[in-house]
Amino acid sequence: MQQTMPALFLGHGSPMNVLEENRYTQAWRHAGETLPRPRAIIAVSAHWYTRGTAVTAMEDPRTIHDFGGFPQALFDTRYPAPGSPALAQEIADALAPTPVRFDHEWGFDHGSWGVLIKMYPGADIPVVQLSVDATQPAAWHFEQGKKLAALRDSGVMIVASGNVVHNLRKVRWDETAEAWPWAQRFNQFVRDNLDYQGDTEAHPLVNFMQHPDAALSNPTPEHYLPLLYVLGARQAGEPVTVPVDGLEMGAISMLSVQVG
Repeated sequence: MQQTMPALFLGHGSPMNVLEENRYTQAWRHAGETLPRPRAIIAVSAHWYTRGTAVTAMEDPRTIHDFGGFPQALFDTRYPAPGSPALAQEIADALAPTPVRFDHEWGFDHGSWGVLIKMYPGADIPVVQLSVDATQPAAWHFEQGKKLAALRDSGVMIVASGNVVHNLRKVRWDETAEAWPWAQRFNQFVRDNLDYQGDTEAHPLVNFMQHPDAALSNPTPEHYLPLLYVLGARQAGEPVTVPVDGLEMGAISMLSVQVG
């Protein structure tokens, strides 16, 4: 019988994590080495923020270097994992009646390959990236996660990435500076409510913008919303754990969450 795959949300932070080794990348690597090996991965990244829902549906997705001002070594890095048109169709079927566009242009942005290159450096597991629909409210994204939950029972791992606190205008370039108090409070609010299993409408993390520090912590929601796919995909009674946490540059949360 196929083992139910975990679902992960990884705080991806700076693209420089691709070239560096630190406690965050070590946690991602440890997950790849110790978790059950999936037959395929659904990647949900903050950096594919679209109108409508799309999935990558090509055999050989490209590696997208969607950033600037970093060392050439980062631009030279590729993550040549195969795509899976078959999994793209499985996702579309699971998300019905949501219309899903089969995309042949996008590929893997740094929100997806930047963490997968640490988890599975061999790039030998098929990956399909699912976009985040910018036109939909938070509860809709949580419900999409619910629809994807069944795929976990057939060997598919969900790996979402973003940052639950992400305010680039408030970053502190002094690495010794403490995190902003509002960032600390919001990050703790997320941690305190990861285990909630009540109605979607009442879920504190679905209604995250009601928190007094949410607007500063998430001036735009795209880095937060991938978390909701993972929490939505949680099955009854499953444990929720935090593989690693931390606040970098004062205003970027590196919180990672594992379901299952």
